[in-house]
Amino acid sequence: MKLKIIICSLLTLLLFSNCKKENKTDTIKANYLDFSKRDDQFTGGIKMIPITTPHGTFKVWTKRVGNNPTIKVLLLHGGPGVTHELYECFDGYFPNESIEYIYYDQLGSYYSDQPNDNRLWTNERFVEEVEQVRIALGCDSSNFYVLGQSWGGILAMEYALKYQKNLKGLIISNMMASIPEYNKYAQTVLGPQMDPKILKQIQEIEKNNDFSNPKYNELLMKYYYTEHILRKPLEEWPEAVNRCFKHINPNVYVFMQGHSEFGITGNASLKNWDVKNRLKTLTIPTLVIGAKYDTMDPEHMKWIANEVQNGRFLFCPNGSHLSQYDDQKVYFKGLIQFLRDVDGGTFVKS
Repeated sequence: MKLKIIICSLLTLLLFSNCKKENKTDTIKANYLDFSKRDDQFTGGIKMIPITTPHGTFKVWTKRVGNNPTIKVLLLHGGPGVTHELYECFDGYFPNESIEYIYYDQLGSYYSDQPNDNRLWTNERFVEEVEQVRIALGCDSSNFYVLGQSWGGILAMEYALKYQKNLKGLIISNMMASIPEYNKYAQTVLGPQMDPKILKQIQEIEKNNDFSNPKYNELLMKYYYTEHILRKPLEEWPEAVNRCFKHINPNVYVFMQGHSEFGITGNASLKNWDVKNRLKTLTIPTLVIGAKYDTMDPEHMKWIANEVQNGRFLFCPNGSHLSQYDDQKVYFKGLIQFLRDVDGGTFVKS
């Protein structure tokens, strides 16, 4: 008799718990597109957020999509100096999962202020910018995730290393933790995969610092970018990606990254960046996304997932640097699962 009572009690408790979860999910879905209680209803989610820097106050562009009190993902674009437009395909996946996400153009990018001052283009200054954006959006460790891809991955790692107390989760997409190792991978692994005649032409242009030569970009786009940035013929690249490249700020990009995605070129400020030895201090749930054909070594990405204290690795077998496009189903399935697991308290590192 006592056993029956215990079993009945457990079943009742389980049913009650499931009902609570379902009610929470239903409430979030019902309110996901309700802007009526938000201060950005008038602008459709857009906010120009003031950013204070040692060299003046500027404004950066953000746009919130959806409402979810426990999952708010700030998207950190790459470049530096490109735009949020690389993430527009998220519209095809996140709303259906009631995931709130925030588009954001960093200072210097197309939709934000673009001051002509190289003193602003430092990792430390960008980290403080992200923190000011977080505060302005009202996010905290109960709901705040950053997803950074490429340069955005550098920024995400740097932000987490200083402010992980403000994060619920971290997503590092298609970015290694060491620029010297990224350069080595480009030169010793990816470069030799090219036609030797093409590689020689590219190297000759780089050797002569002839980066304004239109042949340089033409060769990279045709023989490197379609293999390792987005694995589709150029004429099939999504309009959002082409638009993003048209909007790039070359001053920021060249100052920090160099002249192309074929490793860091020239005297770019990021050329010695390396945080490998600091990653073990990260304790928050972390998803690291790598891809087979990426400009970044997927084995290094897997290493990052093991180096942080609570990491998970997502491998995109058909993807390259923009694997949210060329291995989209795998990318979003793994990303959404990570967010769901962390939010539901069921996250397990792998």
